[in-house]
Amino acid sequence: MLRLRDNFHNLFLLLLATVGAGAPVCAQQDAAPNALPVILNQKQATTRVLSQTTPEYPPVAKANYIEGLVKVEITVDQHGKVNRVHVLDGDAVLAVSAQQAISQWIYRPLDTPAGQAGFISTVRMKFSLHHERIELTPQRAEQDFLRQVKPPQLVRPPEDIHSGDVVHMHALVNDQGQVVDLNVSPADGPQFEAARDILRGWAFRPAHWGNLPVASYVEIDVPLGTRSVARVTPGSDAR
Repeated sequence: MLRLRDNFHNLFLLLLATVGAGAPVCAQQDAAPNALPVILNQKQATTRVLSQTTPEYPPVAKANYIEGLVKVEITVDQHGKVNRVHVLDGDAVLAVSAQQAISQWIYRPLDTPAGQAGFISTVRMKFSLHHERIELTPQRAEQDFLRQVKPPQLVRPPEDIHSGDVVHMHALVNDQGQVVDLNVSPADGPQFEAARDILRGWAFRPAHWGNLPVASYVEIDVPLGTRSVARVTPGSDAR
């Protein structure tokens, strides 16, 4: 009888040890949804592409012999859809075309123990023309074009510019006057969110090349706590 009681006691301790050993695994699985997003390089992400939309070569870029590379960072959700395209580098006119096309791409999401998951990656898209004007470099073509462009303008004039904190933002404005991408310097989460909310209430007249509206970069100082702009100046590139 004593031996049977000892056997039950040992079995209880063995079960207790087994449950204790399994507890950390459950905790890790519970913490998986809060893990940092997976970052794939461009080659890895390319193998997961299911559908691609080819970007349009903007007519104004063709007319001005604008060529070059556009580099963007993409965020793909758990369904394989691109929900964010952030421009890292490239001519503004080409960047908006690339952004519009890439936002429609479909990827195969990642398979994880917790289910399907999204990822972050980069896309490099080259715009190239076949022409005989070899003496005109892409840099020279872009510079010549920008000299003819009238920068975007705020629809309403600045007001109440006396403010304290100011967030400097680098914005990409498309040919409809919409802010479609933002960089902030210095990067600050809460201030960036506040400045972005203020910027949503502003409207721009797009940049113009002659009578034709075009995309352009602008440098903007957004005063926090007010509804107005402190300074708006044209920006030539994403760098």
